[in-house]
Amino acid sequence: MEGDVAQALHDRGAETIRLYVAACVERMAPLFVGLRAGSHGREADLDRYAASVRDLWHADRPLADAVERIRLLERFPELQPHEDGITGVADTYAFFAVLCLRYALSAHGSGSAADAVSCGHAALTAMGMLDQNMAGAEFLAEEQRLQSLSLSGDVSGLWDASVASGRERFRAVLGRLPRP
Repeated sequence: MEGDVAQALHDRGAETIRLYVAACVERMAPLFVGLRAGSHGREADLDRYAASVRDLWHADRPLADAVERIRLLERFPELQPHEDGITGVADTYAFFAVLCLRYALSAHGSGSAADAVSCGHAALTAMGMLDQNMAGAEFLAEEQRLQSLSLSGDVSGLWDASVASGRERFRAVLGRLPRP
């Protein structure tokens, strides 16, 4: 599927790329915002993430400050090297949400199909992991369907579907968190 997505993004141009990454990030956003809400000292990060998700939906023009947003995002703890790697459930999915946004900002600002594919790949990887850890889950198939929808030319309902999908993902990940 990745080859087809890359070709479609390349063929259809910058506005399609911007719409594609906005939808990917919208679906992943609850995994950062929801999992990091209430974390001490993360208020500014949460605000930056939410503002970027909102602004990515302006697909008619590239973000003028994409490079600055990426610079700030790269300071997030999720993108810093960890001596022991990422092992916790919340940390894993928050990482993928931040990684998805990082590639989305780059793709939105530059129109790079390669960065857009990387954004989509981060979402697919996270959903594949979620499927592996939940019997009967089909988050990967849903992500593939919604990525295809965002490339179809008929994007009516894409935002609503992305928001609903993001909520379902968040509920699923919450169900995997250890109980205190």
